[in-house]
Amino acid sequence: MTGKIRYFLLIGFIGFLITFAVSAGNNLFATSLIRSLLAFAIWFALSWAGSWVISVLKELPPDVETQEEAAMAGELGKGGNLDLTTPDESKEIGDLLKQAPEGELSEQQFTPLNPPRLVKTTDDKAPEELAKVVRHLTEQ
Repeated sequence: MTGKIRYFLLIGFIGFLITFAVSAGNNLFATSLIRSLLAFAIWFALSWAGSWVISVLKELPPDVETQEEAAMAGELGKGGNLDLTTPDESKEIGDLLKQAPEGELSEQQFTPLNPPRLVKTTDDKAPEELAKVVRHLTEQ
């Protein structure tokens, strides 16, 4: 365990150094030191927790099966094939492809879009006044 603690301390110290290096340029020394100490504690705890999780996973026997996996293994042939059928829609497609009766076509005549024309209006503004307005708007 003492060998592992050395690795935990090393990982915590690396977190301390990285945090102090990043934080020292923007904060006071005391603030950087406090944040670095907190980073040390967090990295130490994370490395210890990670080591504990790995050791617990190592202790599990490799061939442990849950009841669900055993039940699924017993039914090997089921679920291997999936047959999907779609409803017959040929009548609906045929209705869409049929042409509309002649009477409906004559009622709906095409009329092109006729937008209003843009007409240039003559302004009584002198070019000097327009230049003053532009200068006023660019100053703000």
